[in-house]
Amino acid sequence: MEKKQKFYVVWKGRKTGIFTTWKDCESQVSGFETARYKSYESETEAQEAFSAGPPAFNKLKKGKTSVSNSGAKANMVSICVDAACSGNPGVMEYQGVETITKKRIFHGGPYPEGTNNIGEFLAIVHGLGYLKKYGLKIPVYTDSRTAIAWVKKKKANTKIKPGAKNAALLDLIQRAEAWLQNNTWDNPILKWETKDWGEIPADFGRK
Repeated sequence: MEKKQKFYVVWKGRKTGIFTTWKDCESQVSGFETARYKSYESETEAQEAFSAGPPAFNKLKKGKTSVSNSGAKANMVSICVDAACSGNPGVMEYQGVETITKKRIFHGGPYPEGTNNIGEFLAIVHGLGYLKKYGLKIPVYTDSRTAIAWVKKKKANTKIKPGAKNAALLDLIQRAEAWLQNNTWDNPILKWETKDWGEIPADFGRK
């Protein structure tokens, strides 16, 4: 019996559009954290669905699903960042690791008179720069909503007072803000859901 032709709609992925094989569709959505896709029985259905936009919840055969936000699982093909600070302000450092192996790929600090939010912000920007340098389109996870907001605004909204001890750190913040202003990136910056997934792999383990 001849296998029935399916049409795969990708609303969000490496490339969007209508694909005629699962292999072609999979290459656009596999490992893409916020991928949105679904299969249809006819080309007409697929074209109408692509024009209408993605439904709230998408399924492919064999139980494969694509869910964004609530209910999503962590994408292990990613990097995680975190910061540690002794005091507020205090001695601060940050790092980035491969999510799946927890192997450190970069580290900053320690810096005197920093804050945890500053460290988280710098870690995300460092991570974006690292991924851009190596042409990697994978997500960056952080457990700081504040840092995500700062990066989106391309501005660290810190109230820390300038002084001799934190001059180098404040200079680094300005450089990070300038990098955000002068660069673009495709990497999703995602919130690590500690309650559901446990401590972020980049955690310094000092709690």
